[in-house]
Amino acid sequence: MLPNTYYHIFNRANGFERLFVSQENYAYFLRRYNRFVEPFVDTYCFCLMPNHFHFLIRTKDADTIIGLLEIWRKEDPEGFLQRLPKFQTLEILKTPEGLERFLSKQWSNLFSSYTLAFNKQQGRRGSLFMKNFKRKEITDETYLKNLVLYIHNNPVEAHLVNAPADWAFSSFQQFIQPSLGPTHQEVLDWFNDRENFVACHWLKSA
Repeated sequence: MLPNTYYHIFNRANGFERLFVSQENYAYFLRRYNRFVEPFVDTYCFCLMPNHFHFLIRTKDADTIIGLLEIWRKEDPEGFLQRLPKFQTLEILKTPEGLERFLSKQWSNLFSSYTLAFNKQQGRRGSLFMKNFKRKEITDETYLKNLVLYIHNNPVEAHLVNAPADWAFSSFQQFIQPSLGPTHQEVLDWFNDRENFVACHWLKSA
């Protein structure tokens, strides 16, 4: 995973299992995401489905990631080593291999953390996610726009809801709020404005 690069990240449950069986499962997964992954990427959109998920992200640059980790190390040295035991020398993150390993590890930490809690709740054992999560580099703005539509319309295509706005476990609702963060505003700019953003989703789901 390269710095300052857009990626479509997706993965699914093993076999015919489900990743989420309750609203709290969805919420807990996002809390784990916010801890392990969100600090190091910009999240443009996402959708959690019963047995799989999609994220459109852009990785942050190495200097930004190192700066954040330096703050963590100063504020909580013990907690820093517990969370990132293999990256005590942050200079390694300035190498492509080191940054790739770090970002991949954060996704792995997300999956492991969620699986432990889910297994305990459901009384199950073993892996929950497919072993290797998928990542696809995105370089074309038209593809980015189509990917946003595809991700938000996943529940419609699966006949779970009639419109993207009806699915509670995606980022669609965040785009129709009065105030937007910079990543959401950037997405709306791809569609020119909010009205066209919503209209394109309706056309896609029609």
